Amino acid sequence: MPYVTPSHPAPSPRSRPRRGGRWSRAVSALAAALTLATGAALVPPAAEAQAATAAPRAAAALERVANFGANPGALTMYVHRPAALPANAPVVVALHGCTQSAQVYADNSGLDTFADRHGFLVVYAETTTANNANKCFNWFQPGDTRRGQGEAASIRQMVAHATTAYGTDPAKTHVTGLSAGGAMTSVMLAAYPEVFAAGAVVAGIPYGCGVDVVSAFSCMSPGADRTPAAWAQAVRDAHPGFAGPWPKVAIWHGDNDPTVAPRNADELRDQWTAVHGIGQTPSRTSTLGPNNTRRSEYAAAGGQTAVEVDKVPGIGHGTPVAPGSGPEQCGATGTQHFIASICSSYWITEFFGLDGTTTEPPVDPPTDPPAACWTASNYEHVRTGRATTTGGYVYAKGSGQNLGLYNTFVTHTLKESPAGHYTIATGSCP
Repeated sequence: MPYVTPSHPAPSPRSRPRRGGRWSRAVSALAAALTLATGAALVPPAAEAQAATAAPRAAAALERVANFGANPGALTMYVHRPAALPANAPVVVALHGCTQSAQVYADNSGLDTFADRHGFLVVYAETTTANNANKCFNWFQPGDTRRGQGEAASIRQMVAHATTAYGTDPAKTHVTGLSAGGAMTSVMLAAYPEVFAAGAVVAGIPYGCGVDVVSAFSCMSPGADRTPAAWAQAVRDAHPGFAGPWPKVAIWHGDNDPTVAPRNADELRDQWTAVHGIGQTPSRTSTLGPNNTRRSEYAAAGGQTAVEVDKVPGIGHGTPVAPGSGPEQCGATGTQHFIASICSSYWITEFFGLDGTTTEPPVDPPTDPPAACWTASNYEHVRTGRATTTGGYVYAKGSGQNLGLYNTFVTHTLKESPAGHYTIATGSCP
């Protein structure tokens, strides 16, 4: 795909030992098969290959950083440093999606806009085809997802280097990413919970789902259905003995994502609400932006949001952006996987507390956003997290209504009201 060429040369092969032998070659072949398939799936259909309404802004080239640590994962580090970076500035680690580069992610996601506006450093980690045939972070490889190992350790070293080289505040470190970068965001929050104050997972996957090539496919779609307790235990096992405080987590997902099933947003919610010791019923619900993105917030005992889920209507797999110069606009849509919708980076910056606001509204009784409806097969309702399947039958989440057999032939219209509660629609439906 010509639009996703690496923006810089790969790091020297000496930065990562060669893994020889028949087993290594077999694993590499399987990983290549996964990444190539994933990369093909990441290309949106024509209806989603949004034509840019304006050319991408001319972003400044990122600053490449050499010698940031031992770098066991053979990653490359770049930074976007605002012209007037204050002392003890916050830092946001940004992790690109498959087939992308750090520069592509910086040019289109809109993060740099808010870094310049609010004065924080953005650290862009970049992987290479030497690590993964389609430039995906290896979120499903145990050697890259465990504390002190591989790519996870390299990203941790970038954070440490940012503190010493740029004077960033280690207590104000955050991480976000798209797709494979979103799944790697889950890895960083689980493996290094003491490092990150917060994270934002965009079209990603819960920590501990994929542990090899085969399971990674299943995690992406249809997704894995586990109890909140089981998901939370996977996080706790990543750093045994850690007692908190845990990072707060925002989860962004398009409700028509054909690549990473939308049910992953619900499983991520289950994982992180359970880690925080709170329930899966939202404390607040609302809508954001002109497209009515549906936000559900889950508050900790003190009333502050510990987990939030933002479901973006009508979009597929990618980072939601809103090109323009308005205060809530950002990004560009001239490159695939950046979808004209809502500026997710604006809201993520706010969630991280980097926009100058320090207080949250009190926890009031939830106010339900307008009901949303979906007409789809029972198979699709399960795939997108609106229903579950047991014994060959499908049941609507929340209401438990029996929808019939688990197949593609039975179709229902489901209404969601309140958030996460689905019933068979009767009468009028939006």
